[in-house]
Amino acid sequence: MAVPITEPITPAVEITDDKHFSEHHEAGHDKLDRLGDAAAKGQLVSGYESLSVWQTVQKFKMAFLVCFAATFAASTDGYQIGMNGNLIANSGFIAQFATTTDSTGAPILAASVLTAIGTIHAHLLIHRVHRGEDFLLTHLSLAAQFGRKPAMFALWLILACSVLCESLARHWQVWFVAKLFSGIGVGSLQFITPTYVSEVAPPRIRGMLLVLYNFWFSLGSFFASIALQVMFAKDPLNYRTPIYTQWGHIGLMLIIYLIIPETPAWYASKGKEQQAKKALRLYEILVAGIEHEREFALEQKREKWYSIFRGVDGFRTIVSTWALFSQQLLGLTLFYTYSSYFFSAAGFNDPFAVTCITNAIQLVTILAVVATVDRFGRRNIACGGLTTMLVGILLIGIMGVIKSNKATNALLVLFSCVYMIGLQCSGSTGWGYVGEISSQRLRAHTAGFAAALSCVMGVVMNVLVPYMLSADAWNWGLKTAFFYLGIGAPFAIASWFIIPETTGKTSAELDELFEAKVRPWRFHKTKTALQRAVEAQAGL
Repeated sequence: MAVPITEPITPAVEITDDKHFSEHHEAGHDKLDRLGDAAAKGQLVSGYESLSVWQTVQKFKMAFLVCFAATFAASTDGYQIGMNGNLIANSGFIAQFATTTDSTGAPILAASVLTAIGTIHAHLLIHRVHRGEDFLLTHLSLAAQFGRKPAMFALWLILACSVLCESLARHWQVWFVAKLFSGIGVGSLQFITPTYVSEVAPPRIRGMLLVLYNFWFSLGSFFASIALQVMFAKDPLNYRTPIYTQWGHIGLMLIIYLIIPETPAWYASKGKEQQAKKALRLYEILVAGIEHEREFALEQKREKWYSIFRGVDGFRTIVSTWALFSQQLLGLTLFYTYSSYFFSAAGFNDPFAVTCITNAIQLVTILAVVATVDRFGRRNIACGGLTTMLVGILLIGIMGVIKSNKATNALLVLFSCVYMIGLQCSGSTGWGYVGEISSQRLRAHTAGFAAALSCVMGVVMNVLVPYMLSADAWNWGLKTAFFYLGIGAPFAIASWFIIPETTGKTSAELDELFEAKVRPWRFHKTKTALQRAVEAQAGL
């Protein structure tokens, strides 16, 4: 309809008015076409796409608080790993569980025992995968069929059993059983938490909330180091009190899991419309995306769980696990699980103090990532982090061929801090990729496989690292860094060609980009149907 005119119309003005009418009419059709194209690809305009990070937090306060609480529970994960990995350098622990002596007659834990303790859960994992009875796959099925909350309660029970065994252990065989429970529980937590956050968090702040998972994980590890450092200074032979403190984390974790709701995305995927609507008013957006995924999966005959290894979904599985898997090949186990043991082997008199320093650097780095990830994106932080780890491991290796003195020890701490910055940049975003890269219908399976693959490689490293560091085995010391330099370099370089930018993208938008086989390094430059629809609606 032409705009009403009160002045006499001249022919020139009338032609202009007709032209304006035609352009307006065509713009309307273009807008409808773009909205229709977006809807056909499972992408509905919600009206919240242009909100800033802070505006999104204010608009979706409850979703933010729920994700915040879910990620906070991960501090239990970090505390357990930090405690168990560094406790083996405690004098009291060694005296209690020692299995042999060194050349001076001092009690030590044999490399074979350290390997067994570090890898018991993974040996069972490999054995049961071969037999088709793997617990992790059972947990994946539980999360997919019955919901994310039942899976959370199951892993909480397993972690509680682990702490109970640790509290009662007086022989290394009992500690061995505790590590079995811990490995299963922690591995499950590492796939269920990013999955939960990805399904609850609004796209605009999803990256920040996924990074919070790694922040709380690292904070838990940091406090484990603090607890051990305090006991080292106060009572060097007391290893039990730090173990008992884990019960506080376990209790808080249970309270959080009782309070947080089931994810609306899981309800929607199971066709539970009323529950999903109650959990999320934007239910139609979820349904549209899930229905589009189902249609595409049926068309490609890839609706089964093993589709995570086929075609587009297979590539998404590779992307989801790349950053975490690469971390394992760049020395994660050496500098995270066995950090105090590593610094002890390197000749530091107080290895717990050095571990506290590197952990503090990690926390500062993660806070910086939390503040910037939704502004600057995931890709540069993840790939840049892996590259920084590579540089750090090279510098640390060089320290291994230089005669040790106070100056070289100071440089070693500095280079370790550089490495930790890269580790946290890639780790914080890496767990985010585990949760958000896969399609909604396969998310639990893809995230679980990504976490499991990282764990399996962690198993291999848990076997090797004690031998690399132990004085009664290979005794490589700092030269261990060269091993990781050689196997990790190809993966750090390849990350720039494999890891895409996902900031601000909905699940349906990621589906479109992957289905169109857009190059990973062009994701952030490629407009999706939703972006075109939003621009059309705004009159751009």
